[in-house]
Amino acid sequence: MSVEISKLESVGRYIGQLAKLMVDTVDGGASIGFIAPMEKQEAEAYWQSLQLSEHTHVWVALADDNVMGTIQLHLVDKANGRHRAEIAKLMVANKARRQGIGRKLLAVAEKTAMEHNRTLLILDTEEGAPSNVLYKTSGYTFAGTIPQFAQNPYGGLRGTNLYYKHLPNGD
Repeated sequence: MSVEISKLESVGRYIGQLAKLMVDTVDGGASIGFIAPMEKQEAEAYWQSLQLSEHTHVWVALADDNVMGTIQLHLVDKANGRHRAEIAKLMVANKARRQGIGRKLLAVAEKTAMEHNRTLLILDTEEGAPSNVLYKTSGYTFAGTIPQFAQNPYGGLRGTNLYYKHLPNGD
């Protein structure tokens, strides 16, 4: 499968596909801020409310104009944090997993962070989720676990793992 990574200026064109990807991701058990079962309308509302800006960047992984994955990069704008950014909402369609799409999305987000002089990336992911392997093998350092961080679809609480990665600063 040939995949192209494309930066979005607006989610409008892909909102339906992004919503479907989010529903499939959440209903598949991923902890990205929502509870399964997720309604498509809730996913669409999330994407409609997302404000892309100089501080919020979104990319999609496309195969024949079909969204196979997405990632967000949030550049911190606080005076004491302009050296860092957060990776958020990395999602890859179930049928497209384990084909390098997550790595490609991470790479483009990291490149953009460096272009904006960010030297520290942070992210969190559910304890025990397959994404932990991706982050560890992509050079992210495990910083620790916050127990009972997010509610799961069954009423229990799950921990979240925190990761960081230092990026070159161009010196």
